Formats: sequence, C-alpha cells, structure tokens
Amino acid sequence: MTTIASAKRRYLALFFPWLPAERFCRTAPRPPDAPLAFSAKRRGALCLVRVDPAARAAGLTPGMPLADARARVPELIVVPHDPAADHAWLDRIAQGCARYTPLVALDAPDGLVLDIAGAEHLFGGEDGLAADAEQRLARLGLTVRAAFGPTADAARALARHQTRPAPDEAQAIRRLPVAALDLEPEATTALVRAGLKTVGDLASRPMANIAARFGAGAASALRRILGDAPSPLDPRIAPPPVAVERRFAEPLGSTAHAARVLAELVGEAIERLAERGKGGRHFRATFFRSDGLARGIEVETGHPTRDAGLVMRLFAERMDTLADPLDPGFGFDMIRLAVPRFDPLDASQLKLEGGAVRASGVVIDEFVDRMTTRLGRGRVRRLRGADTHIPEQAQLALPAIDAPPPMAWPAPEAGEPPTRPFHLFDPPQPIEVIAEVPDGPPHQFRWRRATHAVRRYEGPERIAAEWWRRRDNGGLTRDYYRVEDVQGRRYWLFRHGLYDEKADPRWYIHGLFA
Repeated sequence: MTTIASAKRRYLALFFPWLPAERFCRTAPRPPDAPLAFSAKRRGALCLVRVDPAARAAGLTPGMPLADARARVPELIVVPHDPAADHAWLDRIAQGCARYTPLVALDAPDGLVLDIAGAEHLFGGEDGLAADAEQRLARLGLTVRAAFGPTADAARALARHQTRPAPDEAQAIRRLPVAALDLEPEATTALVRAGLKTVGDLASRPMANIAARFGAGAASALRRILGDAPSPLDPRIAPPPVAVERRFAEPLGSTAHAARVLAELVGEAIERLAERGKGGRHFRATFFRSDGLARGIEVETGHPTRDAGLVMRLFAERMDTLADPLDPGFGFDMIRLAVPRFDPLDASQLKLEGGAVRASGVVIDEFVDRMTTRLGRGRVRRLRGADTHIPEQAQLALPAIDAPPPMAWPAPEAGEPPTRPFHLFDPPQPIEVIAEVPDGPPHQFRWRRATHAVRRYEGPERIAAEWWRRRDNGGLTRDYYRVEDVQGRRYWLFRHGLYDEKADPRWYIHGLFA
C-alpha cells in the first residue's frame, strides 16, 4: 500500500552510514584498529564499495581501485561485498522499528523512513521517540543519524546531508546541498556549475525555468522535498485492518509467559473479527525485544475462523518447529498480533440437542492447517482444476491452504471402465508402435525395452491443440487410445500429430490404468 504525504504528516528518517561494517562485525570480530573495506568487481576490476570509519580516516573512499587502497593502507582488511546480507539486516532493523509505527519503509541500502503521525506522543514527543530509537539501535552496535521532516523526502535528505543545525526545519531544508535531491550525477554537476549549490538557491528560481534547463526530474524532486508535491512512502508491510498489542513496563523474560499474553491477544482479535462478521485467515505475531530486534511468527488457515483455540494450537505448532527457537534475549517489552487477511464468516446455527457445530470436512481442513504450519505452505498441496483439455495441464498443484477443495472426477457409467488413467506421466514417455495402417490403432508397442501385444483397444479420442494459446495458431493433434495387452494390463497411448500435420508423427504412453 502506498501512503501520500500531506502537511499534517510527520516522518522520521534513520540513516546508518556504516551499516555493512557494523553488520559484518556482529558475526566476524576483527582487530579494533584495523580498517575494513568491502570490495566488488566494477568494469572488470576490483574496487572498494563500502568502507568503515577507520578506512575513511585513512583516506579510502568507495570507488577506489582495490590495488591502490592496499598500496596506501597495507593493513586493510578486505571482504567481498554482500548486499543481500546488508538488505536482510536492514529489513530486520525495520521489523524492530515497527514498535513505533506500522508504516516503516526501507530506504535501501542503508536507511529507513517511518511515518510517525499520531505515534510520537506515546514516547514523549519527537525528541523522546528519536532518543528511544537511537538508544535501542546503539545496543545493536549501530551508528545512526536521525532527522524529522514534513515529507519523507525532506526527512531522508536531512538525515543524510544535514551538516549543521538551523533555527527551524524549513531553513534546514533550504540549506541542504543540491545532492540531497538525488538526481543523476550529470544533473547535480550541472546545477553546481550554474551556481545553484543549495536547495534554497534552486527554490528561488522559477520552477518552469528549472524544468526547462535541468529537466523535469529536478523540478519534481525539488517540489517533493519542499512539500509542494506528494512524497510517496511504500511501507515494507501494509498496516493490517485488525491489530492488537500489549506493552510491558518490565520486559518478559519467559517465552511461556509471552505465549500466555499471545493467547490473550488472540482472544481480543477474535472479538474484533466477530464485531465485523469476519473470520481470520492469516495471523501474524511480532515479539519485540528490549534490545531493538523483533521476531515475527505467522500462521494461516484454509478457511476463515474465529476459533481462538485453533489459532493458538497453530501458533504452538509453529513455535515448536522453529529452526531458530524464539529467544527473548533481555526480554520482550511489546507483543503485537495482526490479522492482515480475513474473510466473511456468518454465525452458525447450533444443533437442537445442543453442542458445537461440526461441519463436514472440518477435520481435514484442520489437519491441512497443522501440516502447513509444521512443514511450510509450499509442501502441502492440493490439486486444482484448470481451464484446459490438455490432460497434463488439467490440474495444478497449489498450496493446500490457498486452493479450494479438489474437484470431483466425473464418475464413469455403471459397468464402464474409467476414461482417464490413475497414473499420468508428465511428460509423456515415447514408445515405438506398430499399426496395421498408418493412422490406425496400435497393434503392438515397445516401452522400456519390453514389447506389448495389444489385445483390445478403444479410440481414438481426438484432442486438438489449443491454437488460441499459440503465437503460430498451430500445434499438433493427439489421437488417444485406451489399450489392453495380452497380459491384461491397460495403458493410455496417443499419436502426436495427424499425417497431414506431420510426415512421421511419434507415439507416446501417457498413463496407466490399473
């Protein structure tokens, strides 16, 4: 979901200037005084991509060839740049910052932007919120620069480019260098050469002249940073319609105690769903630790539910199968439960003799939910019918928790054999066939080095190609035969192509009956 900034919104930008180095040092300690740099191949040569404070103090900068850097600083420690690990660490930091607001956006590769409108009073105002965030991030060994702004672009620019304080926010924005607009390097150089070194210098010119001389991108960026145009913010997770949370003055040091609190939150969420006439399909619990990190656990159900016991059983199942157990660390100081997905769920009529309603299929649905929670949503699958008459494409294997119940196969008439085999080969396996006439039924076929003499056959059942799905409006026709060999085994064979479509059509075995 995308939110549009307005004059009433407030944003907090967090900039981590040494994120790769501080992330690396959490898992790979190094000598305290040794400079650290990250390298990657650029245009066929190894260059520095990121550096730490010690390397920057030694005169090393990103973009410098690695050979020159080693010649200048022989004791330099160089490791390969891992942007995926940096992004994962930034995403985990963002998950922890969701304690302040659900609207947290990644400003990759080394920043976050938070929409804090209506949340700052919970922490004693903006200064209190920033102090709390900086304190928690410092516990993780992170250096952070924070700044507030009326738009997301303004807050981000102040956090990254502000060098000295200003009497007010508007003046601070106008003092920013034009590099804060994040334009192409050529456009930024052109602005500086024209004597427009700050945002204020640019804002004093007519917007039409800026767009005509430096491009529409420069004018749009200027309007966004000044708040004259919408500044979009794309949160990493859209705020859920239903969410409940519990904060603690003293952190919870026990996972069992946290589970009891989670059960209470599930009950509150179920009540809110009942007021809307809805049932939850997706439940997400987030455990916020006092050191600034957070851990999320999610469960899903195949059908909408307001059964708190079922939801807690799924959460217990999920916690028991975690490869990395839920660790409270120094304690959980907040737990949040969100219901990002729910569907209509009408009340059920109780039986006249009393007791709970037990609809048909509920036991199977609960079993699917448990297995999906334990094994993963992609490991438990159901077959779903597809809109095609090509046999191997007639069904799709989809996650059972998403797919509707399987379609019932059409039952054959009494006394008639099934029209489709129980086992289907995908792809079909080639065979060698001898037929009495070229376009006639198979008389004998060879499959897997064994020869089978056909005693009975039925067919052909002609299935034409889906010409409307092909760019060439073509495709080969299939003639299917149900055959039985002299030993009573039944097969499903087809000839791929008619003789007026292909000079030498091939034969395939597509399935086994019994």
